[in-house]
Amino acid sequence: MSTTRAFVASSLNLMIRKLQVISDLAPSDVVILEKVAVQERTFEASQDIVREGDRPSHSFVVLDGLVASAKLTGEGKRQITSIFVPGDLPDLHGLHLSVMDCSFAPLTPARLAFMRHDTLRAICTEHPSIANIFWRSTLIDAAIYREWVTNLGRRDAYTRMAHILCELIVRLHAVGRIQDHVAEFPISQAVLGDTLGLSTVHVNRVLQELRREGLISTSGSRLKAVDWRELVRAGDFYSTYLHQKNLRPL
Repeated sequence: MSTTRAFVASSLNLMIRKLQVISDLAPSDVVILEKVAVQERTFEASQDIVREGDRPSHSFVVLDGLVASAKLTGEGKRQITSIFVPGDLPDLHGLHLSVMDCSFAPLTPARLAFMRHDTLRAICTEHPSIANIFWRSTLIDAAIYREWVTNLGRRDAYTRMAHILCELIVRLHAVGRIQDHVAEFPISQAVLGDTLGLSTVHVNRVLQELRREGLISTSGSRLKAVDWRELVRAGDFYSTYLHQKNLRPL
């Protein structure tokens, strides 16, 4: 069961930080965004946030945890199409698409902040600079989709895994959730399989290979990039598609 509380300002600090990484967010825009009223809710792992076919009246920001968008085949097989980290706005496109064409659910216990669509539309109308920043955020989400399609379609399993690990490390770093190349990464091998189009057996083999070659280490839910440069090379990873403008490198 989810729980709900009303919050303002501080709940959106992570979102603001993320937007500052990808855009030139003016101080006046920060003031406007800090005033947006939100409803904060907590969700258990795998609990539906939004289902395909829903007509939501709110968009949400990830405050804690990891959230996935997914599609199901007619046979019930799941393909995870995106993973969202704290600070992300997973369903901002719902402002303009009346029916959701995918589902959203947490991969881990998660805390989310919901913002009314009518409030966001009013802000975009009155403050075009914020509308442009939201538009940039959705365009970057589309760039990540394109990279994921390339990853699934044209890279082998070893490179796919290294690539997604590099991406998530960089995105977590952008919102201060990485220290010394160590991240909380409580994602199961089944989830990685649904993300990368691999069986759990194949996922296990690839992770073992990355560990054996000294590129990563794992301890419980913690993941460390032991050799960041080699992990980047192994993953054929170039962060250009993340379009991060204002961030010191790892």
